[in-house]
Amino acid sequence: MNIYFICTGNTCRSPMAEAILRSKEIADVVVKSAGIYASNGDQVARNAKTLIEEAGMPYTPVSKAVTKEDLGWADVILTMTEIHRAILIETFPEVDGKVWTLKDFVKPGFDKDIHDPFGGDLETYRYTFGELSTTIEALERKLTEG
Repeated sequence: MNIYFICTGNTCRSPMAEAILRSKEIADVVVKSAGIYASNGDQVARNAKTLIEEAGMPYTPVSKAVTKEDLGWADVILTMTEIHRAILIETFPEVDGKVWTLKDFVKPGFDKDIHDPFGGDLETYRYTFGELSTTIEALERKLTEG
């Protein structure tokens, strides 16, 4: 299964989500991340990098913009917010049906957005990293238990 995490700039939430899921080493799961408004090659936010490295997780150190090719590659597209989801569907209508917010994919009907730590201190990023870790643990169960 190919999973594509999407956020705004691909420097905070989606790189952390990618690193957390990749670290699970789930058989037959490939993961990428990108940003709707990302520039290719920007460095991952310092605080995101710190937390990923503290956890000893492999990660992609630079941002990538969403591409039509990667959207086609993905079996499941998981956004950090409902707005990201809406923008993707409006811009790329062909992805409707395979794009959800991460939280809604894992546990439908609850708060759909992952907190945005952009511009925050390390503790703000730690909060989001924890939120992503908990949500991705539930995603792992969903992927491995069928």
